[in-house]
Amino acid sequence: MRFGVVIFPGSNCDHDVIYVLNEVMEQDVVELWHKDTDLKKSDAVILPGGFSYGDYLRAGAIARYSPIMEKIIEFAKRGGFVLGICNGFQILCEAGLLPGALLHNNHQKFVCKNICIVPDNNATPLTSMLDKNKPLKIPIAHKEGRYYAPNDDLMTMRQNHQILFRYCDKNGEISEAVNPNGSVENIAGVCNAGKNVFGMMPHPERAADDELGNTDGRIIFESLIRAVKDKRISTSN
Repeated sequence: MRFGVVIFPGSNCDHDVIYVLNEVMEQDVVELWHKDTDLKKSDAVILPGGFSYGDYLRAGAIARYSPIMEKIIEFAKRGGFVLGICNGFQILCEAGLLPGALLHNNHQKFVCKNICIVPDNNATPLTSMLDKNKPLKIPIAHKEGRYYAPNDDLMTMRQNHQILFRYCDKNGEISEAVNPNGSVENIAGVCNAGKNVFGMMPHPERAADDELGNTDGRIIFESLIRAVKDKRISTSN
């Protein structure tokens, strides 16, 4: 299987994602420059974190118009798996591939620390292998991570199992006290209605290597890899 990792001007987590996919998860990886106009036969695409185009206008607002995004949108509309992490999440929202928006943190400060998230459901390819009762300790690093969506959209997302993760404490309890940025309903990640485009503010690639003393994020990649593999098998039959 081949994973494409998109690199925008200002990306700074691209090599982290590439390392985890290639060295830890033993997957084939290809770099996709923002000016590329094809996905180089990628089976799945990941938009990593960083500060694409310096976060000018809004985080992800300019990157959304990079040439590579046209191909990613086409790929997603055909059912291809796309994961956006942090800035990648912001870009996918700006591109209309994910519902809602990422706003400035409610405290107006950049936040960088380990937090806990808990899967909201097991009904998506990204969360299918996760235990709903087991919190994951994953780092965050953002200033525009406050997820927002109108109430009607939130109701639809709950009904369709589109909420992937919520911020919680180490015991899995969800409360305003552990919400690091003011996200509505403690939402840390969402997916589209087709459940093939995913976005999350926490950085699983920073919690996937034994050398870092935390591998909670590895199962998220394992779940995505299994989904991609299963899709390849089903389409080849």
